[in-house]
Amino acid sequence: MSPGQASGPLLSCAAPCSEVPVKSLHRPDLFGWSSFDEARNVDFNGTLLVREGGNVAFDPMPPSDHDFAHIEALGGVAWVLITNSDHGRDAEAFAQRFGASIAAPAGDRPELGDLKVDRWLEDDDLIEGVSCIGMRGSKTPGELAFQVGDTLITGDLVRGQHAGSLNLLPDLKLADKAAAIESVRRLVGLGGIEAVLVGDGQSIFRAGHERLVDLLETLS
Repeated sequence: MSPGQASGPLLSCAAPCSEVPVKSLHRPDLFGWSSFDEARNVDFNGTLLVREGGNVAFDPMPPSDHDFAHIEALGGVAWVLITNSDHGRDAEAFAQRFGASIAAPAGDRPELGDLKVDRWLEDDDLIEGVSCIGMRGSKTPGELAFQVGDTLITGDLVRGQHAGSLNLLPDLKLADKAAAIESVRRLVGLGGIEAVLVGDGQSIFRAGHERLVDLLETLS
């Protein structure tokens, strides 16, 4: 999608936001798109994994009609995976548009209300080749991160407020800071993480493990 290409309708956001079109990421099977939230001065990001057997969307932001067409050209969406109850975002619209199934954290089931969820996910579950990692101590009880090979996809707990580094959700929003730090330690222990695609902020595309280590050191 070239710069200056016509975009679709304005997104429906809680605060004023501007869209960034679907774009290729660090791997040929991963794509992303964003909405800039002016209230928080941060990007809200959606991610698409293109794979045989059906594509997977993570925490999908509302794309333009043009970008919906791009996603359709990439094979549509078979599953929508949600990291936490605050990142339901456009999951229902994706399910309706593509006939996708929705998977979400079992620990956030009460907070997800009437959203039709086809599979409830727990720590250490595996779904469509994606590993689920429980993020204890965050602002919702069931938050998950997802691992796709050398790439980590995070929701609220681990974010990228500043380019080139990672940070933790502010203390006031944490349910348990000690548990949150242990969750970061667990991510460091994964090893082999090259990229960290954050739900909020600026993602890390190289040396992701090192940036997770840096984050843990700031919390120690």
